[in-house]
Formats: sequence, C-alpha cells, structure tokens
Amino acid sequence: MSETTLSVGDAAPDFAALAVGGEYGAEGRQVRLADFVGRNVVLYFYPKDDTPGCTKQACGLRDVWGEFAGKAAVFGVSVDDAGSHQKFIDKFQLPFPLLSDTEQKIVQDYGVWVEKNMYGKKYMGTERSTFVIGGDGRLKAILRKVNPEQHAALVLAELG
Repeated sequence: MSETTLSVGDAAPDFAALAVGGEYGAEGRQVRLADFVGRNVVLYFYPKDDTPGCTKQACGLRDVWGEFAGKAAVFGVSVDDAGSHQKFIDKFQLPFPLLSDTEQKIVQDYGVWVEKNMYGKKYMGTERSTFVIGGDGRLKAILRKVNPEQHAALVLAELG
C-alpha cells in the first residue's frame, strides 16, 4: 500500500516509462518528467484499459482534445502493458499517449496504489486521480477520485 501523500506545491516525483500512442506511435518511447521542463504535464491515473469508467474518462479527453493544444503534455497512466494500451488507443482513437507502469512504480510514487473493496473483496488497485504538474516540476493541482464524465472539464479548468 502506498505511503506517499503529495500536496500542491510539492516537487512532482520523477518518472520514466514507456509512452505509447499519440506522438510516440505504436512502438512507443521512454519518457521522463525531466523531458518536459518548462511545460505543464497532466498525469491521469486510471484503473484499467477498456473498462466502462476508464473508457468514459479517456473518450472525454479525446472529445475535447483540441482544447488541450499548447496547454500541457497529457499522459494516461495505468499498470496495463503497452500492448493493452495500444489496443485501447486503437479501439477508441485516443489522440494522447498512455504510460505503461507494469512495475507499479509511478502509481506508488504518486500515492494512488490503494486498497480497494468491491463486493466485500479487498484488493490493491489504482485510484482514479489526476496530477497537474507545472513547468517548474511542482504540483499545481491534485484531483482525487475523479468522476470519469467530469474529468476533462476539471483538468481544462486547472490548466486555465
């Protein structure tokens, strides 16, 4: 279980992960937070590719994608592998890249790997949360337990 508690103003934890989709294509490329100095970055964490809530969330971003132009680099993050991500991207024509965190390092570092409870069964999973990181590498906004249908509007509001 994650012990990390981040607050607005904190330095965002660095990450290195394979990004697939968007400008990185199907082959993907390793990206790090340090690659985006001077630019806003949005990391949105979601539980699983191609599930109802996660699909609503991703398609909500897709549907207003033009409004993100020039405002931020946007990455979806889940513990699914790159192949799963590419199928999700292809199925729903997602214009932004997804980061593969199969080793659960990023979800741990951002404090979103949490105990969940479904039908009385406890398990570990990703909390649906979004972090807006400023060009200075500091957290500008933290949106926890986001409603998938309201997510895109909330992120755009944070980016101004």
